[in-house]
Amino acid sequence: DIAYLRSVLPSTTEEAFFDYSEVTVSAVPEGSVVFARVPFLQVKGALLVLAPLEPHSCVLAPCLVSPVPFSSLVATNASRFRLLAGPDVKLMEMGLRCAQGPDGALSASKYSYIGGFNCTSNVLAGKLYGIPVRGTIAHSFVMSFSSLEEVEPRELSPLAGGEPVDLLALALSWLRRVCELLAPPEKANRGELAAFVSYAIAFPHDFQGLLDTYCVRRSGLPNFCAVALALHQLGYRAIGVRLDSGDLAQQSKEIRKVFRACGARFQVPWFETISIAISNNISEQSLEEFSREGNEIDMIGVGTHLVTCPLQPSLGCVYKVVTAAALPC
Repeated sequence: DIAYLRSVLPSTTEEAFFDYSEVTVSAVPEGSVVFARVPFLQVKGALLVLAPLEPHSCVLAPCLVSPVPFSSLVATNASRFRLLAGPDVKLMEMGLRCAQGPDGALSASKYSYIGGFNCTSNVLAGKLYGIPVRGTIAHSFVMSFSSLEEVEPRELSPLAGGEPVDLLALALSWLRRVCELLAPPEKANRGELAAFVSYAIAFPHDFQGLLDTYCVRRSGLPNFCAVALALHQLGYRAIGVRLDSGDLAQQSKEIRKVFRACGARFQVPWFETISIAISNNISEQSLEEFSREGNEIDMIGVGTHLVTCPLQPSLGCVYKVVTAAALPC
C-alpha cells in the first residue's frame, strides 16, 4: 500500500509523510443497535492522514466509511424482516443473484445473518463467515425430467439395512393411495414424480419438494406425499416443501391440511409437522399480509427486497472532524 501511494503522489512528497500514519480506530461491536447521535466509528490520528479534504484525495475516509452504510443498511433491513416474521419462523437469505454484484451479495449474506436471518443460500458466505447454508430443489431440476423411465438408479436401501427397494415402484403405489385420500383424479405429472424420486434416492435424509412447477394441488402435493411416504416406509423422513408462486399463505394452510390428513390416514404422526417454506419476491408488505391472513409457513426465503433495500436504497453516513488539538471544531 505504501509503495502504491509513493507511485501516485507527487515526487516532492516528503518521506516523513509515509511514516506519519499512526491511527487509532474505535467502533461499536458489530451487530450492535446504534441510536441517533451515537458514532459508528471514532478515528484518532494525524489530521493530514484523516481529514477528508476531498473525497477523492483523503487517504483513509473511503476505506473507513465505505463499508459502514451498506452493511448497516442490510443488517437493519434484515432486522425489520425478523420483527415482522416473529421469533419462530426461519428466515433464509436468498439474494445472491439479485444483489449489486458478487461483492455486494457476499456482504449482504453476512449482514443479513447479523440482522437476524437464520441461514443463507450463498455457499461462499457459509465458508467465509460460518453462516448455516441451506438450499432447496430448483424448478430447472424438476423440469429436466419428462418420464418415469429417466429415473436411474431406482433402488434405495432401507435405513435399517437390508436389500435395496425399488423406490419408484413404491412411490407409485403410495401415489394411488394418496390420490384416493385427496379425491382429485390421478393427474400428477410423471416427470415431476421422476424428479422427486431421483432427488430422494440421492438425498434420502434431506428430501424436500418444490410443489409449484406444474400444479400444487393436482401434481406437486400428491407427488411429494407419495415419495415422502415411500421414504418413511424405508425408515427415512422428508424435511419439507417449498412454494414459489400463487397465494402463498392460503396454499400453506391447504398443504398443512393435507399433511394432517395423510398423517392420520396412514398413521405417520410426524407428517403433519413437515416444514413449509415459501419464496417469490417476499417483501415487508408480504409478511404483513401473511400475518393478517393467517398461515402455516415455517420458513421464508427473501432475496431482492432484502439485499437491495428498495425502501431505502442508501444510508447516509458522515465522516467529519470533531476535535483538533483537543479543541472542538
